[in-house]
Amino acid sequence: MTILPLALASLLTVNFWTLLRFRDDKRRAVAGKRRVPERDLLTLALFGGTPAAFLARHLFRHKTRKQPFSTYLQLVAMVQLGAIAGLAWTFAI
Repeated sequence: MTILPLALASLLTVNFWTLLRFRDDKRRAVAGKRRVPERDLLTLALFGGTPAAFLARHLFRHKTRKQPFSTYLQLVAMVQLGAIAGLAWTFAI
């Protein structure tokens, strides 16, 4: 068994969970309840949930202007893109 199917399943899972957590945080915010910590949302993005984090921000209109959260999320995305580019360059040689 190759690692690719496991990696893809893991990424799908973390992105699904990220989307659900952003939705939950938005619902809690509207209801005036205790929120999902920003650190938890950023950690999910760091572990591969960045696409879902950006999608959730758009879908739920949530945390779109919040600073420094937006800056941290963009930083996570840039680091991930850099890592992907580095891996692609490394394995292309």
